[in-house]
Amino acid sequence: MEGNLRWIALTAVAPVAWGANYYVTREFLPAGQPLWGAALRALPAGCLLLAIARERPRGAWWGRSAVLGLLNTSAFFVLVYVASQTLPTSTASMVMALSPLVLMLGAWALLAERPRGAQLVAAVVGLGGVALMLGGPGAEVRPVGVLASVAALLVSAAGFLLSKRWDPGPSVLSVTAWQLTFGGLLLVAFAAATEGAPPSTGPTALAAYAYTSVIATALAFVAWFTGLRRLPAATVGLVGLLNPVTGVLLGVTMAGDALTAPQTTGMALVLAAVFGGRTTGRDVRRAAGSSDAPPVDGAVPGDRSPQSIATGTPTATPTGTPTAAATGPTGGGR
Repeated sequence: MEGNLRWIALTAVAPVAWGANYYVTREFLPAGQPLWGAALRALPAGCLLLAIARERPRGAWWGRSAVLGLLNTSAFFVLVYVASQTLPTSTASMVMALSPLVLMLGAWALLAERPRGAQLVAAVVGLGGVALMLGGPGAEVRPVGVLASVAALLVSAAGFLLSKRWDPGPSVLSVTAWQLTFGGLLLVAFAAATEGAPPSTGPTALAAYAYTSVIATALAFVAWFTGLRRLPAATVGLVGLLNPVTGVLLGVTMAGDALTAPQTTGMALVLAAVFGGRTTGRDVRRAAGSSDAPPVDGAVPGDRSPQSIATGTPTATPTGTPTAAATGPTGGGR
């Protein structure tokens, strides 16, 4: 169980970074050029990870990387940018709080990962917690922003589930790098054709772009896709509920908002959902594709830990035989 919590903690880096990204995008980035905003988020992150991974896709992974780049990067980033600029963080986060249920049902249909009753209950409890945190008569609803949020939810769920369905493949670092790069290049082409020159940026906007690209994209996506490889989709979806919690806490710390009793209750419900629906050792072994993995930490033969992925150093199988940390699409299959 300690090992499971370690993977959950690593995965949690992503929704925390994304929760802050709504605030950064809304407050510090220009609203009129969503394609350039998405491109300047994706392409630098992809290039940074490519410089670290130094691994090319092989075989079917060229096409798969392009598909994942279209879903998880091009379409998703544009939709999130539009939602961030047209909706308050609270409203956008309310829509995205449906993601655990969407991921659970999608994983059941596509991956044969049947959610446990406790996980379904946790998803409903978490959604109720988000409603308590962010709901109320002051919540603004703009149809364009809501549609963008719903579309982002569906597109990201499809991309995440395909990422998991196509696992194993190259290292998480490599897969993330190439999908960001493919998606970023596509965004640059469309942005140049439809929005003209890139937006002018001052020091504040440059710092904001640096956060969205390095922290909320490069780091967050590596953490998220590592979680998808190690944990069931239901568990990863529940961890994503930390996104709106981050938004509320940012409002308290950065904007001086008062923390109300319903918000405190809502945060408690969300945290209860995240921990109440956490994975078991059997769930981890099934998600990782190995029936004989050690139940303590969910490791699998030829396991690629985040440290080995980042450094490219070999890890050892349970028999002590080194395996490459970054294998091609034909290596490390289950």
